Amino acid sequence: MGIFSRLSPRSLALLALGSAAMIALVVTAWMWSATPNYGVLFTNVSDRDGGDIIAQLAQMNVPYRTTEGGTIMVPEDKVNEIRLKLASQGLPKGSVVGFELLDAPKFGLTQFQEQVDYQRALEGELARSIQSLSPVSAARVHLAIPKTSGFLRDRDPPTASVLLQLRGGDALDRAQIAGIVHLVASSVPDLNPKNVSVVDQYGNLLSTQAEGVNGLDPTQLDYVSQIEAATSKRILAILEPIVGPGNVRAQVTADVDFSNVDTMDETYAPNGNPANATIRSQTTDSSVEPGPATPQGIPGALSNQPPAPPQAPINNPASPPQQPGAGGPGAPAAGAAANPAAPQPSVHKQQTTNYEVNRDVRRVHDGVGRILRLTAAVVINDHMAPESLSPSAKGKGKGKAAPADQSLRTITVPWSAVDMQKFQALAEQAMGYNQQRGDKINVVNVAFQQPEMEPIAPPSMLQRPDVLNIVKEGGKALLFLALTGIVVFGVLRPALKMIAETPTPVPAALEAASAMAAEPAALAAPASHTATTLEGLRQIAKSDPAAVANVVKSWVGDNSSK
Repeated sequence: MGIFSRLSPRSLALLALGSAAMIALVVTAWMWSATPNYGVLFTNVSDRDGGDIIAQLAQMNVPYRTTEGGTIMVPEDKVNEIRLKLASQGLPKGSVVGFELLDAPKFGLTQFQEQVDYQRALEGELARSIQSLSPVSAARVHLAIPKTSGFLRDRDPPTASVLLQLRGGDALDRAQIAGIVHLVASSVPDLNPKNVSVVDQYGNLLSTQAEGVNGLDPTQLDYVSQIEAATSKRILAILEPIVGPGNVRAQVTADVDFSNVDTMDETYAPNGNPANATIRSQTTDSSVEPGPATPQGIPGALSNQPPAPPQAPINNPASPPQQPGAGGPGAPAAGAAANPAAPQPSVHKQQTTNYEVNRDVRRVHDGVGRILRLTAAVVINDHMAPESLSPSAKGKGKGKAAPADQSLRTITVPWSAVDMQKFQALAEQAMGYNQQRGDKINVVNVAFQQPEMEPIAPPSMLQRPDVLNIVKEGGKALLFLALTGIVVFGVLRPALKMIAETPTPVPAALEAASAMAAEPAALAAPASHTATTLEGLRQIAKSDPAAVANVVKSWVGDNSSK
């Protein structure tokens, strides 16, 4: 209390202010360092789920914060743990209901209500499946399933609509859109993928992108892009080592046939020489028929009479042949005909020979993705050459010696016609040029324009999460040190310095005693004054013994000097 009693009011005020500021700084720094970093627990939470989640967090004694948009934040180091605990309790439930809608048995439902519940459950399950994609934050599915009819001609096909809410900065490519379309089409009976419409939150129709161009699906478009990119890469790989990196550009367009054609051709050779032909089969058919009994001899009455019975001689003499009509024993009458000849049989013979026929059968199956034609455009930049060797310099400086430093300067000059022919031949071989297929390639030499590009600043280190965390913690420490320095060197140090420079006040009684010791004549003062002085000295000795000791010490020093 003695020290504070010697301070002036201004020094006491500065000391109290500095002490209060130091205490407040320490308390603020401690509370600041003790405040945890918050991380996102859930976003886009409905009001119903948000209330249930907050109730569970309060029951688990977990601090939380809520922001606009249905975002709930908890300490960053407990995000995963709290998500698992809430998931075990079925939170967040979400506003989308699935097949759990059919779990609770309901009595008294009509067939229409059962169909509506089933359709709602199917839409909810499809929406949940689509929301599992990383670029999709929310999804809604609407199914239009017509009533089943017993007549095929009266059946209407089902349709579906999908509304997607994409995350900020994310987009869906054609393959992902096609995946969503086929996911919905495969989940609903008789649903054609062409009857599925996909729309994002901005109203853009995404399902047309999945169909591709000219009816091609994304896989076919990717195949065409791969062919074009590979051909361009081969052209650049063969020309860049010659003209230099960045001095050649190539673009390739591929015409690809994705039709599946199956052709069968059967050709017969013309008739050849039968002697050289191969006999396949030969059939011979023959038949004999007896001839008819026809009348013989000379027409007339005699020839129509029956012949006389023959008479042979006993000894069977050899008789000379008789002329027809001659008389003789046993000879027919004149004008009679000789014996008719026996009837001749009729013979029928038929032979059939089958020869092998030369036949050519060809079955052609054209593979899908056949390249019909390739078209390439190649642009080559001018090359650098010494100015003294350039054609223009040669023409201007004809008959004159070039300066000594002129050979050190270079300019851009076009390639010669011979070089361009070589470049075109190399490009044709690199792309697999086929003239019969109708391929075309055009190689042109043009000077490239070199625009001045502003230097691109490297990415800032402050964008990295680990660096941001270090800067945040370091900023807290630096701010604490700065505030501490301000309090110490701006408030406490001036107050302590002022206290050290303030002279110690000497009581009036002690000054009077010193004066009496210095001048013995003062001892002649009245007795009342002496008694008062002694009483004051006793009080001073009790309250401040150090000051009295200093006075006595000074007295002893003065007497010894005398």
